[in-house]
This record gives sequence, structure tokens and C-alpha cells, in this order.
Amino acid sequence: MPYPFDRSGTQTGPDGVRRYTGLPQNLVQMLRTAVDGSPAAEALVELGGDRATYRQLWDRAVRVAGGLRAAGVGPGDRVANRLPNGNDWVYAFWGTLLAGAVVVPVNTRFAEPEVRYVVEDSGAAYVFEPGSPLPDGDPVETTDQAHTDLAGIFYTSGTTGFPKGAMTTHENFLSNIETCLRCLGLPREPRTTLISVPLFHVTGCNSQLLVVTAVAGKSVIMPAFEVQAFLRAIEEERVDVLTTVPAIYWLALQQPNFAEIDTSSVISLSYGGAPIAPDLVHRIQQAFPTARVGNGFGLTETSSVSTYLPDEYAAAHADSVGFPAPVVDLQLDEPDPESRVGELLIRGPNIVRGYWQKEQQTAETFVDGWLHSGDLARIDDEGLVYVVDRKKDMINRGGENVYSVEVENALAAHPAVGEVAVVGVPDSMMGEKVGAVVVPLPGHELDPQELVVFAKERLADFKVPQYVAVRAEPLPRNPGGKVLKPPLREQTDWQPVR
Repeated sequence: MPYPFDRSGTQTGPDGVRRYTGLPQNLVQMLRTAVDGSPAAEALVELGGDRATYRQLWDRAVRVAGGLRAAGVGPGDRVANRLPNGNDWVYAFWGTLLAGAVVVPVNTRFAEPEVRYVVEDSGAAYVFEPGSPLPDGDPVETTDQAHTDLAGIFYTSGTTGFPKGAMTTHENFLSNIETCLRCLGLPREPRTTLISVPLFHVTGCNSQLLVVTAVAGKSVIMPAFEVQAFLRAIEEERVDVLTTVPAIYWLALQQPNFAEIDTSSVISLSYGGAPIAPDLVHRIQQAFPTARVGNGFGLTETSSVSTYLPDEYAAAHADSVGFPAPVVDLQLDEPDPESRVGELLIRGPNIVRGYWQKEQQTAETFVDGWLHSGDLARIDDEGLVYVVDRKKDMINRGGENVYSVEVENALAAHPAVGEVAVVGVPDSMMGEKVGAVVVPLPGHELDPQELVVFAKERLADFKVPQYVAVRAEPLPRNPGGKVLKPPLREQTDWQPVR
């Protein structure tokens, strides 16, 4: 089976890392090229809101940069972006970079304590707040950032209960952009993408917004997901690049009027971020006959894409995440001799610099240039990668990572909870939902609904259990005292509580 992606124009450095040659020096210069080449082309469309050309985007962003500078933001300072999806999020993103500062996207679903932690941990010198006007000042243009300078910090939930900030350089961003163009097989010409996932995630920002910006294309941004608006936008905006989580495709295909939607503009359709059923892949291919379909896999720590399953293999190997991207090397750490499963190690110019102000976790996760992903995988003789289990104790709820330890810690604070274990409950739409098994303290009773209300006060909404099972007997444990989660997952009678 030949390697499916274009590796021309790459070079391996003395550190063993293969890199693309000829990339822009930084993201700002990439944007400037699009503005100079296509000033009147549409850059942004906010559904239900404004439209902006590349010239308008630049003019607004440099004034945001000026406003940040007037507010005391200097080069290298961190700027937190709490805005929801929309054009203002993009103006804030580019304005921050044009001020020479570092973008810190904040998950809009975080609870207040989580937001406070991100803002304080990053040492943000400024916070873009929802409902507040964007800063405005005399234009400022910082365009000389080095390739390896820090550009963004994306916070990813941690098993300790504290998010970790993945330090993303200009090279990381630019490498992922080039990877997307090559893996999707897109011609270097303007494209239109529909952004239905959050911009605070690497998929929406790095693999959609920035990829179409690189070819002076158009980002159609959904401020909030609504399935009929999603379908209308595909037709009305002539969307040709679709990227989202499997749950959204599943929902779209369920719509009674789907057959009436003109999807003929779509030439590239990808999914990722959550498990996908082979049957859904077949249904997507039938529903979008003009599109090349593929599965992307990656992490916040890989700046988005590290492997990709192209159209030729999408149906027959639906359970695979594909081949390594053109500049990505993969290894398996301590593979099992029989199953050939080991921890997936990833190396490339897309691997982030480490975790912000977390030296120990950086040293544990990034070893000799290799990212220890925590994902268990096997690689077959043809080079296809299969992720067989995800990071220990992690639940993937429709593309949102939920660490069970974090949810367990929150629920364990309830005065009536004696023991608690949180696992993923299979769900046909979301891939998984959050389930909690709780054992009350002796002499106490537990109301599942009350426990959910308790959790909502302490956790982002996507982390709150949707299934709660109360059991009288202790949780099953192995001889070492560790809770055995597989039997809980398989044998519990799951009842939804919301």
C-alpha cells in the first residue's frame, strides 16, 4: 500500500524532525499575504451576523492590536479570549498576534473556577470578555515574530483536575496548516469552510479557520450549533470543505429534509475527535457523493492533525485513524508482542513546545522530541494506525475530552458520596456520554438528580454526568485496590438523569 500523501518539499533536520520547507515565517505574514493578494475576497461570514473581506479583517485586527497596546499589552504577553464563536473571536485572535502577544483561547463551557484558573495560570495581561466591545486604538502591526516564537496556549483538561496549557509556536500552527492542505488534497485556491465546532479547540482554529486563511478562503462561522442552520449554510454559502465531529453528521443525516439540501459544492469532508461507527462512514459517503471523505486524528499537543485516513481507505478501514501526516513520525512504546499494541509516540514540527509553567508534566510527556500521547494504538503492516484505547480514564463526549478523575473529584465532594467511579457510556450520536456509579456513605441516601445539580455548580456542562447509577455494594477493585471500570461500564443499568 503506497504512502498516500505528498512528502515533497520536506527536509529532515539534525534533530530527526522532518519539516516543511518554504512556509511563511509566522501567522501574521501568512494573513498579510492573503490580504495583499485578495483584499476584496470574503474572509469571514458569521451566520446571522456580519460579513468581512480580507481588507476589513486586517483593518479591524490592527486596531484591536492598537487597543491592546494602549491597554498595556506588550510583545510576549498572554491575552485570554473568552469570546464565543463569531467574527469578534477572529478579530481578537489576529489582533492579539498583531500586538506581538500570545493567544490564550478559553473554553466557553468552562465553569467560573476553571476560567479563573486559565486566566491566572497563563498570567493573562488582558481578557476579551463576552459582551464587552473589542479594544480599539491606532493601528499596530507586529509582523516580525520568529518561526519558533510562542503564538498560542491552548488549555487541555488534565487528570489532576487542572487544565494544562499547550504552548503552540508559529511553526506548530503553520505545519498543521500545510498538513491539512496536503492530507485533504486541497488545491491551493480559495475554499469555503463551515465552522460548526468551537474556535477555542484546535480543530476549529488550527484546521479550519487558519487553513482557509492560508488560501485566502472564507470561514463561515456558526455562533451556536443548530442543525437546520448548518444544512442551510452548506447550500447558501456553497461550502466546499466540511470538518466536524461525527455527532453533527449523524444529526444532519437524521433530518427529514436532508435530501432536499444541495451538497454538491462539498469536495472535502472530514471528521474526527470522537469514535465513529463504520455504518455512519458509509452513510456520509452516500449523502455527500461529491466529497472526498476522511478521518483526522490528533491532540491539542499535536496542534491538531497527526494522522489522516484518506477517502480511498475511509470505508474499508473506518476503525483506523489513517497514516501519519507527511512530517509526522510515529513509534509504539513497549508494544505487546501478541496484540502489537503500545503507547503511541508522535514526533514532528507540529508537536507543541510543552506545557506552560508545568516542568514536571512537560518532562514526563515530551521525551527526546517524542510526545507520549497516552493513547494505546497498533500499526498494521500497511502503515494504518488503529487507536484501540484512549488516554486512561478519558471519556470522549462528542469531541469534548472529559477526564473521569476530574468528574470523580467533583462528585466525591458531595457529603453523601462514599465511593464514585466515572466511565464513558456508549452513545450512538455522541460516541460516549458521561456516566457515574456512586456508592452512598453508610446511613446516607443519594438522589441522582440532586447529584447532577451538585455537579453542575462545579463542572463545565459537558462534564456533568448524564447517567447516574447508585449501588449498595462497594465498587469492584483489583488486588492493588484500583477500581475495575470495564465491569462497571458493561454491567451497570444506565438510567439517564437529564
